[in-house]
Order: sequence, then C-alpha cells, then structure tokens
Amino acid sequence: MIMKPSLRKVALIAHVTTSIGWLGAVAGFLVLALAGLFSQNAMTVRATYLAMELTTRFVIVPFAFVALLTGVVSSLFTKWGLFRYYWVLVKLVITILATLILLVHTQPIELLAGVAAKTAVVGAHLHSEQILLANASSAALLVLLVVTVLSYYKPRGMTQHGWRKQHEERQGVAAVDASNDQAQESEHEREGNGVHAATFK
Repeated sequence: MIMKPSLRKVALIAHVTTSIGWLGAVAGFLVLALAGLFSQNAMTVRATYLAMELTTRFVIVPFAFVALLTGVVSSLFTKWGLFRYYWVLVKLVITILATLILLVHTQPIELLAGVAAKTAVVGAHLHSEQILLANASSAALLVLLVVTVLSYYKPRGMTQHGWRKQHEERQGVAAVDASNDQAQESEHEREGNGVHAATFK
C-alpha cells in the first residue's frame, strides 16, 4: 500500500526533522559530556549534568522514538518497503539498537544529575560514569551520521524478500497486461462481427 503524496510528504518531513534534531541534540550532549568530564569548575560541572538530564528526557528520547516511528511508516507505505532494500533494513536495525542503548544510558545520566542536584561537587567515584557518557555520546553521534549517509545515498541492493516481492509484482503486472490484451481482442472480435453482420443485412 502506497501513501498519498500529501501524507508521504508529511511523514517524510516529520522523519527528517526528528532525525536531524536527534543528531543535533546528541552533538550538544557530547559537548556537555566533555565539559562535565574535563571542566575544573564545580558549578559548570553541576550545571552540565543537570542540562544533560533535561536534554535527554525532553529532546533526545522523544526525537529518537518519533524518528523511529516515522521512519517505519515512511518505509512501509512507500516504494522502498521495510524489508526490500538492505539500506532500509540496516537503518531500521541501527535505529532500534540506538534507541534501546539510549534508554539504557538514561540511568547513569539520571545518577549524575541526581548527584549534581544535591551537591556542587561530583565525586571521583562517578568518574567512570562520566567517561561512559562521553564515549557513548561519541559513538551515538557516529552511528547517527552513518544513518544519515545511508538515507542520502540509498544503496540499491535488494534483499531476498525484495527480489521475491518484485518478481510477484512483475507477474501481477504481466497478468493484468495479458488480461487487458485479451479483453481488447474480444472487443475487436465483437466489433468485427458487428461489421460483418451489418454488411450482410
């Protein structure tokens, strides 16, 4: 089933907007993570982790889910399909994994934000969580850039499911064409018989 052009444009705009928003928010998160890791100013570190928690809760997580949902809708109801092309399938798998990993990493974010809300000093015992967030956001940014490149170039390699669907569609088109040809031949025969009958009257 193919969406109407107007609906397809709405879904595409929503997908592109949230995907770019997700990418930009992760880039901002990475800057904050590095600031929290390397800054010597206690107030800066405290503000950094409070901002990271808000950014994650109200920007990154919503954008991730909307980007995933609109991506699935845009694929299912357009010519690309969800499982026809490797680039769509790879993008889907990456997006799902990135979203799941994001949800897992909300725990250390909330931990650091909770500490920052109570005290101006983030203890050395939380240094591993600080490093984890910096590394995770760096990896997430790289992954989202890969997804963006896939969306732009759209490599045309088809999956086995895609080849099978394409073959079925071609058979369907061929059957419709044959049926139309047969109907036209029958119509011509009827017209010819009508002419002969009129001739002998």
